[in-house]
Amino acid sequence: MALLLLCGLTLMSGGCDRRSGENGQGGSNATTANAASAPTSGEVTPGEVKGGDKKGAFAATLDRSHKGAEAPDVVFSDPTGKDVSLADYKGKPVLVNLWATWCGPCVAEMPMLDKLAGTYKAKGLVVMTVSQDTGEPAQIAAFFAKNKLPHLAAWRDPENQLGFHYATGLLPTTVLYDREGKEVARVAGAMDWSGDEGRALIDDLMD
Repeated sequence: MALLLLCGLTLMSGGCDRRSGENGQGGSNATTANAASAPTSGEVTPGEVKGGDKKGAFAATLDRSHKGAEAPDVVFSDPTGKDVSLADYKGKPVLVNLWATWCGPCVAEMPMLDKLAGTYKAKGLVVMTVSQDTGEPAQIAAFFAKNKLPHLAAWRDPENQLGFHYATGLLPTTVLYDREGKEVARVAGAMDWSGDEGRALIDDLMD
């Protein structure tokens, strides 16, 4: 059974904890604190997290310990619904971002990823925002319809296979692959892609 995710919005970690729950909604074990800070999938602007500030929301852990590892042989869905794997994109630098509509830091990070995708598209960068939502695809489509993200699309991994593989314990998780399909770095939590560290990561990837 696919891993179901509960977003206990953790502003200090800049991400959503992976826990049991239905479609990211707290069950009987959800704490009052989680309920009070529950993220929304509403429209956001860059740097905005409902219930938090930019500094708290955009906190991430950079991990280079998997550098050089082959991309996983995992099947997920492209924006047209076709089954694909990361091997299909070998020859291009790829940024894989695991997110969910119910994850506040994920939603706040999306406008930055959209800008990144538009800026580097001509240089061949593929930005995959891969939803880990386990519900109906319509809710993901509704998110993109509501928000102005012209350079991003609705990739889907409803069985959470990429999430299981990376096992960071947080959403969002972002993993960067070079043109050879080798991992460059991964980020657990929401990255400020407009900051020095974020830009340096992309520059390193594009070299």
